[in-house]
Amino acid sequence: MRLTEASVTIRPRSAWEALDLGTLLARRHAPLLMASWALLTLPLFGLLSLLLWQHPSWALFLFWWLKPLYERLPLHILSHALFGDTPGLKASLRALPRLLRPQLLASLTWRRFSPTRSFDLPVLQLEGLSGKARGQRLIVLGQRDGSAATWLTVVGVHIESALTLGLLALLYLLIPQQLQIDLDWKQLIAPNDGEGLWLEHLSNLLYALVLVVWEPIYVACGFTLYLNRRTALEAWDIELVFRRLRQRLTGVAYALLLGCGLLLSQLPQSAMAAESRQCPVPRLDSFGPNAERLLNQPLTSQAANQAITHLLDQPPFSHRETVTEWRFGEETPDKPKSEDDAKAFIELLEAFAKLVKLWDSLDTIALIFEVLLWSGLLLIVALLLWRYREWLQTFAGRLNLPRRHREEAPTQLFGLEVAPETLPADVASSVEALWDSQPREALGLLYRALLSRLLHEFRLPLKSSHTEGEVLQLIQGLEQDALSQFSSVLTRHWQNLAYGHRLPPAKLKPALCDGWRRLFPREEARP
Repeated sequence: MRLTEASVTIRPRSAWEALDLGTLLARRHAPLLMASWALLTLPLFGLLSLLLWQHPSWALFLFWWLKPLYERLPLHILSHALFGDTPGLKASLRALPRLLRPQLLASLTWRRFSPTRSFDLPVLQLEGLSGKARGQRLIVLGQRDGSAATWLTVVGVHIESALTLGLLALLYLLIPQQLQIDLDWKQLIAPNDGEGLWLEHLSNLLYALVLVVWEPIYVACGFTLYLNRRTALEAWDIELVFRRLRQRLTGVAYALLLGCGLLLSQLPQSAMAAESRQCPVPRLDSFGPNAERLLNQPLTSQAANQAITHLLDQPPFSHRETVTEWRFGEETPDKPKSEDDAKAFIELLEAFAKLVKLWDSLDTIALIFEVLLWSGLLLIVALLLWRYREWLQTFAGRLNLPRRHREEAPTQLFGLEVAPETLPADVASSVEALWDSQPREALGLLYRALLSRLLHEFRLPLKSSHTEGEVLQLIQGLEQDALSQFSSVLTRHWQNLAYGHRLPPAKLKPALCDGWRRLFPREEARP
């Protein structure tokens, strides 16, 4: 990877700017990316459709499930093209078998639904990491741009769906009008005896064509997010600045050396000749290990080494402690064992220890699921109790169980007596008798009777502070259309009479009395 040959500017960017860069990078290499994707996926789609002609949904599902394998080819092209080494179409397809082998099973199973798949793919393909090293690397890389990679996947799903539905709508618009009239869409949606399967396979092909356009962009955006995170972590922009500075200084150094050479060439030739005729006499190093002043010392190098070793073996340079623990006995001549058997036995014990640890973790997971299941059960019981609370109240009353004390209903509302004892046994007949001579008392009696029934039969929580409009809203909550309509007509004429002093029309008497009899056909006898 040569940073100086990168085709884009290497600098730290925000996550959304990195996504824009990925879109531009995919557009720059769009012909190569789309052609390679089409040559890889469309023949495979045709093969799956032929093999599963009677099951087009399964063919589409298998084609969609293999998407993580298709995405490795665009990443291979983009990773080389970014640094000035754009591969050709033939070379890209030739490298495909090598790209598909690493971690094939993991990519198609537990990693298939990873929302950061495009962001994680460069770690697998370009860095070649797996296992614990891969997990640690992804944790470091995803600390800042992981959410952007997730949003990229979410938006990508909606873009795929929107483009596919748009192509399906375009296909429907291109069908001739007469053919649209003859088509039975119910049979095409659920074909019988293989009729209409061609339309489902054609719809699946539209989805495959959408991926030809969108998937290279998706892979490119994930790749630029990965590059942007590495630029921030490894300071690629600073490294590029130092490399350019070194290139400039290297050119200046060559010029200085050339200038010094020219100056030395101008020195007098006699001085240089005199220096060349003098033969240097080798001198002994007065500071070396064989110097005379060291050899005449009473302390030799061997004694010094022994003294240093003895000093380092003592505290605080050396700290020794004795630890007693259980371990396997060493091999004895009486019971010889091969090294391979011992290693295999030790590996078996290590595997058993790991299994014990895994079992402990499984116990924790089982405890979590147990808590969730009990919580769900309690929630369901609470919902059932709330759903059938009225039936439970009735059942509790029949069993004479203690019930919550209800507040006593008011005896007056709006200055009107609403106690059942103050009403006649047959309200409708009393209203008809009073209507001609005393219409105000007749309408007031009917309204009082309505409020009394609402309080004591329908159990509406009416209060003295309620207005007539609020009473109508409570009546609508009972979801009885006949009662709501009757109450609305009666309340409107009662307000006109009570506040506007406008008498009700004569034709209203039979309508209200008949409506009362239909709502309350059996009048209870009053003592």
